[in-house]
Amino acid sequence: MYETPWIAALAALFLWWFATGILLWRVHCADKGGPDQHIWSVLLSLPLLVAGALGVNATLAEASPENVWLAFLSALALWGWIELAFLSGVITGPNRAPCPPLLGASARFWAAFRTVAWHELLLFSVLCALIFASIGAENAFALWTFLVLFLARISAKLNLFLGVPRINTDFLPKPLAHLSSYFRQGPVSGFFPLSVTLLALTVGCLVERLWRAHGDADQGAIIGFTLLSMLTALALLEHWFMVWRVRDDKLWRWMIPAPTNTKPKT
Repeated sequence: MYETPWIAALAALFLWWFATGILLWRVHCADKGGPDQHIWSVLLSLPLLVAGALGVNATLAEASPENVWLAFLSALALWGWIELAFLSGVITGPNRAPCPPLLGASARFWAAFRTVAWHELLLFSVLCALIFASIGAENAFALWTFLVLFLARISAKLNLFLGVPRINTDFLPKPLAHLSSYFRQGPVSGFFPLSVTLLALTVGCLVERLWRAHGDADQGAIIGFTLLSMLTALALLEHWFMVWRVRDDKLWRWMIPAPTNTKPKT
């Protein structure tokens, strides 16, 4: 099973869908609870962060299919905990206010950056730690997985800031409600075609590496590049959701708790 590429491709698709849904479910459940529920979500999920760090460390020495799988899952665990901390409003930035009106482009950019500054710095710090740990390592797939997620997320945030036609703010939890004021809904900027082109080229490069791994019969590389190709293709799809007339929120709507009906009975 560990050496089957099509299972790896389907697993990447499932993990993208399921992990996103679980994060949204948890933060929206916390929204319906008391004021400390978001903090408890982050604290109780700390084992996910620890497991991710231990998993990365355990896989560096060997690029077997099993280790590549574990490296991929460990990188997702690190990323998932950081995203939960962000969506819960625990690790965001010093600015928690809506965007003031009539800000110039530069002032608006720095105000927007300050809403997510601690989150971005934490992601960058973990990325640097993974780079340092992967120097000379046989298995760097945890690093590549985290790097794909990091760059795709930066690209998505810049597109939301610069302007895209389709922005879904329904899933923003209460601690991040102010972020929608920094999004710009409208025609795409010049950055959008650049970002999707670079993502498409990355998918192509990864598929080429996958093809080469098939020629070398390197099972670990086959699994690794299958997972990375699928993950990057999904990141590209998420970018296109910003311009297509597609309700991508339906993919996860069933996992979000229904709003509490507070209308008094008559």
